[in-house]
Parts: sequence; C-alpha cells; structure tokens
Amino acid sequence: MLNISNIKINHRIDKEKLSVFQRFNKKPGKSLFLKLLFYSFLLFLIVCFLPWTQNVQSKGYVTTLYPDQRPQTINSIIAGKLEKWFVKEGDFVKKGDTILFISEVKSEYFDPELLNRTTNQIQNKEKSIQAYDGKLNAMNQQLSTFRKLKDLKLEQAKNKLKQARLKVKGDSVDFLAFETQFKIAEKQFKRTEDLYKQGLKSMRELENSNLKVQEAMAKAVSQENKLLVSRNEVVNAMIEISNIQNEYLEKSTKVESEQFSVKSEQLDATSNKVKLQNQFSNYQIRQGLYYITAPTDGYSTKLIRSGIGETIKEGEELMTIMPSKYDLAVEFYVEPIDYPLIKKGEKIRLLFDGWPAIFFRGWPNTSFGTYGAVVFAIDNFTSPNGKFRVMAIPDPKDKKWPNGIRVGGGVKSFALLNDVPVWYELWRNLNGFPPEYYEGNQQNHQLTKKK
Repeated sequence: MLNISNIKINHRIDKEKLSVFQRFNKKPGKSLFLKLLFYSFLLFLIVCFLPWTQNVQSKGYVTTLYPDQRPQTINSIIAGKLEKWFVKEGDFVKKGDTILFISEVKSEYFDPELLNRTTNQIQNKEKSIQAYDGKLNAMNQQLSTFRKLKDLKLEQAKNKLKQARLKVKGDSVDFLAFETQFKIAEKQFKRTEDLYKQGLKSMRELENSNLKVQEAMAKAVSQENKLLVSRNEVVNAMIEISNIQNEYLEKSTKVESEQFSVKSEQLDATSNKVKLQNQFSNYQIRQGLYYITAPTDGYSTKLIRSGIGETIKEGEELMTIMPSKYDLAVEFYVEPIDYPLIKKGEKIRLLFDGWPAIFFRGWPNTSFGTYGAVVFAIDNFTSPNGKFRVMAIPDPKDKKWPNGIRVGGGVKSFALLNDVPVWYELWRNLNGFPPEYYEGNQQNHQLTKKK
C-alpha cells in the first residue's frame, strides 16, 4: 500500500484470516538460527564418534646422540697468561690444531733451562747409583776374601787339632807303657824284698830294685804330664778354631751391615731419581700444555676469554667448539603422569622451530611438516624441573630430518598413543584421566596367544 489517501483501512482488514499477512509477519532469522543449531548439533554428534589418536605433547630441544658430539668447552689445565690466539669465532679447526698459546705465571717454572737442569740432576743420581753399585761389588769381594781366609785358617787350625789329637794318642800309649813298667818294677821290688827277708837277696839288689821302681814311677809321672800337655793342646786347637770362626763372623757381619747401609742409600738415591724423572715428565708435559689444541674437528663458536695479557686460572673456560660431525637427537621432558606411557622404541612426531607445519593432534596422518622419531632412552629419575627426560632419534623408516636443523633448536614432540572416539577424549579431559595405555605389537601378540 502506498498510503496516498488520508483514509486508513487497516482496521477493516482481518490479518489473521489472510495467509499472506501471516507470511510477511513471520521472522526468517529465527528459523535460520534453529536450522544452524540443529545441523551444528548433528555435526558435533558425528565428530564425537570420529577416531581420535591420543598423544602426549611436550617441549624440548635438538641435541646430539653422543656426548662427544655436543658443544665442547675448552679449558686451560694450567694457570697462565694469554699470549696469542690462532683462531677467531666461526673458524673451522681440525683435531690437534693450535688454538691458543699461553705463557707461565708460576715462579717455580720460570727457569728456561728447567728441563736441562732436571736432566743433569737425573744423570748425577744415576752416577751416584752406579757408585753405590761399585761399593757393593768391593764389599762382595771383601766378603769373598774373608771367606777364603777363614777357610784357610780353619783348615790350618783343624790340622793343628788333628796333630794334637795324634800326639795325645801317642802320649797315652807311652803313658800306659811307663805305667806298666812301673807296676812290673813295683812287683819285682816286692819279690826282691821278700827274698831279702829270706836271705836270698842282698841289700844292694834290694836297693837297685827300689831304684828301678822310683825311676819307673818318675817316667810314668813325666809321661802323664806330657799327656796332659797334649790334651791341653787339643783344647787350645779347638778354642783357636772357635776364635777363627768368631773373628771372621764378626768381620763378615760388619761388612754385610755396611752393605745393607749402602743398599739403603742406593734405594734412597733410586727413589730420588724416580722423583726427578717424574718431575721431568711433569715439566715436559706442562710445557706442552702452553699450546692449547682442538679436541675434535669443529667450528669455534664463542671465545670466552679473549684479551691478550689476561691471566687465567686452572680449569677456566676459554672457548667452545661445535663438532662438525654429529648424530642429531631430540631431548624433551614428560610429566610424571605420562611417564608410564612412554616406552623405548615408541614412535613420535616432531615439530621443529623454524619449519612451517600444520599439525592436528588427533589426526596425525593428516598433518604436514612433522617428522618421525623413535624413543631411544628414558631416564629412570626426575630432572630438576620435576619431569622425566626422554631421548629420541630419527625414525629410519620415515622421511629424513631437515638439513638446516642445528643443535639447541626448539622442538615440540607428540607421542602417539591409542585410537579412541572423540567423545571419549573429551570425557577423559574433563575428568582429568590419563590417556589410554597402549603397547602396540605386544598387545596384538597377547591377543594372538588368547586366540
């Protein structure tokens, strides 16, 4: 209606009986909203029954598999003063290349002839040891001479003892003979005395018989004295043998005691020689430490101490070197609640910082820009951050990691677990339950066993 006339007819028309007015009065926005709400709910129900791959997400960084392939910090073993740098940051160095030259700062090593003087001391000690050897040889010869003299003296004394014993034997026989003669003379005297009493013998014969008894007795006593003298000579010969043994034993003991003293002094000199040789080796090695060399092939990344003339302490860090050859790995940390779900050999997906990627957590197969990895090692104790450290290496069955990855770069890891419906995953997250425990091939093996 154009409303040209001033006469109003709206009150004459029954809008409820006319369907055309009902159609115009109906609001289309409300109907569209209900349809959208219905289809959204239907789509939500469909999505809830779609499969969802559970995963454990964590952050980490790129590292190397072996410790000797990680950035190496070069330290100074000895204290010194920086004299000259042979490299700058970014230079490639080979193992054994000279990096830095330092000079000595300790006064006990200032002598430029230190090695030569120590060598002379070692040579003097060697000569001293040789002199002790000569002295020991002289003492051994002296002992040998003493033994020979002792044997000769003992042989002489033994011969003398043998002679004395033979003389005792001869004097004993003579003594027995004179004693027998004395007994015979004594018997003859008694017979002569009896005959004299009977008048058969004269006084003169009796006196002659008595004289013979006295002579026989004197000879027997004299021979007994000779026998006693001979026996004393045997005893003296035995005493002489004992004296000879004691004399040469004393002399030999004295020489042997001096030998032990010389050997002790020789061992002391040998010990001092070994100490000097040890000092010489230490001095020689210390002079070799003035030139600091590269421990491996790599690139110099950071010079920590660079000023010429600066003094450094023992063990102080000087620079870092990044090895040129390394095997990449990823190090990340998982929460203790997720720790039982991570197994060695389990496959995970990685997102490297700086590489574009589109990742759907529940549908990893539809993701783009992710790279495969395999869990290589898991710590059995928590790190200082309260989490467990996990090491992963490239999956040989997956595509190769980008060549531009550098050690220390950031990375996100997703450990793939069990496949569950979306509604179950939502319900699990609302209740704070852990993901499903999944053992992969081991579970299939158990199912096969049951069948």
